Amino acid sequence: MDSLFERVPKATLRAHIVEQLRSAILAGDIPPGAPLVETALSERFDVSRGPLREALRQLIEEGLVVTVPYTGTHVAELSVEDVHEIYSLRTVLETFAFEQVWLRRDDRFRAELRRRNDVLIASIDAGDDRASILHELDFHGLVYEASGHKLLQRAWHGLRGRLQLYWAAHHRAHGRRGPKRDSHDSYIEAAFGADLAAMKAEIADHMRRGVETTEKFLRSMPDLPGKPKRGVKS
Repeated sequence: MDSLFERVPKATLRAHIVEQLRSAILAGDIPPGAPLVETALSERFDVSRGPLREALRQLIEEGLVVTVPYTGTHVAELSVEDVHEIYSLRTVLETFAFEQVWLRRDDRFRAELRRRNDVLIASIDAGDDRASILHELDFHGLVYEASGHKLLQRAWHGLRGRLQLYWAAHHRAHGRRGPKRDSHDSYIEAAFGADLAAMKAEIADHMRRGVETTEKFLRSMPDLPGKPKRGVKS
């Protein structure tokens, strides 16, 4: 793991540690389930345990890293069960978010959703996978931001890290640099329309497509947590 990281400037230790660890995790250089040992990391970054622990806490909050009592800290694993939980929760949360903003959508909301999709497409065209993941999160995050619902926003924030992990792994497996360019066209059309029921149906279908493609990829991985074994029904 030594070759993955650069020397960290003293002035911004925590931010640089977070950035380099996040990049290594999303690139797959540190795989899901890999342990993150404080002693080894503090030596590698040449920092004390304080800023390192702060960095790990931020990654835990983002959902990229988990810590288990008596077991240690490691990169979040990719499990089929998690995929179903995340996408089912996303369906409920995003539907609720649109219910909150539906009557308050205005030209500014529509323009911002379009702008964020344009930024996403530009990152896809540039072949920047990491940027496309962040921009897709920003695209979906707009309705949560516009809702003004603080608990809803916290719930969305708690899902972002794990979604980054899934999307990055899925893109790597298929040699892609982000989602398809037109993957949000029907979503935008429904979001700009006048039929809330149609928007809810689009959200459900959008999430269904996401869970199917992600699950297909995860089930192709060997020794995957949550992957059914022979003789066990899924």
